[in-house]
Amino acid sequence: MSFRYYWEDFPAGRVFDYGSRRLTEAEIIAFARDWDPQRFHTDPAAAKQTPFGGLVASGWHTSCVMMRFMCDAYLDESSCVGSPGIEEWRFVLPVRPGDTLRYRATVLEARPSSSKPDRGIVKWHWELLNQKDEVAVSMVGTQFFLRRP
Repeated sequence: MSFRYYWEDFPAGRVFDYGSRRLTEAEIIAFARDWDPQRFHTDPAAAKQTPFGGLVASGWHTSCVMMRFMCDAYLDESSCVGSPGIEEWRFVLPVRPGDTLRYRATVLEARPSSSKPDRGIVKWHWELLNQKDEVAVSMVGTQFFLRRP
């Protein structure tokens, strides 16, 4: 199988900027009802009485948006063979109804695997930014990619 992106295509410093998605109140509530039914995600009136002062998207929801952007930006066309996990995950700013989100991924480090010569390791800084270019979600994690044959 041939891929657009192999490990060699992710040198340190490479940046992917991708996407634009506006989250609606209905979408935020629908996700939260199924997956994170806290009052500040599901009930606009009750959310006004919380420190958020209004409805906010679940961090799980925003992270799912980030994952979709990641897949569309490069992952679905890559030789990725998994991830050992996420080292850091921060919900920096609340995401509110009407916010428009975009994705930025920056390669922090890329190195060949010492135990599996057919693959390499890429450490990333993934961010979800709002319409003001403020970081709403920040993650640092690693992915494994096959090397170019």
